[in-house]
Amino acid sequence: MKKVFVNGTFDVIHRGHLAMLNFAKFHGDFLLVGIDSDRRVKEMKGHDRPFNNQETRKDIMENFKAVNGVKIFDSDEELINMIREYEPDIMIVGSDYRDKKVI
Repeated sequence: MKKVFVNGTFDVIHRGHLAMLNFAKFHGDFLLVGIDSDRRVKEMKGHDRPFNNQETRKDIMENFKAVNGVKIFDSDEELINMIREYEPDIMIVGSDYRDKKVI
């Protein structure tokens, strides 16, 4: 079984998110999605975010056909541990992370 991993805030779902999730699922058998906690979204995107709380974002993500599992993380350390525990064969990042350092 080939495992794939993606992560992000997924606060306002748009066509690019759907394309990335379908692309990720195409490349593996099981797609795990990591979602930033509400605290992290607020820290990264401003005090008026997230628009949708972490449980709503998790519920929405779990209902996409391409997604097999969703976990919420609250720190870089939790994200790193999630990735280490899952041991993905492939990690997919969005185009907004092109040429940027990722965990």
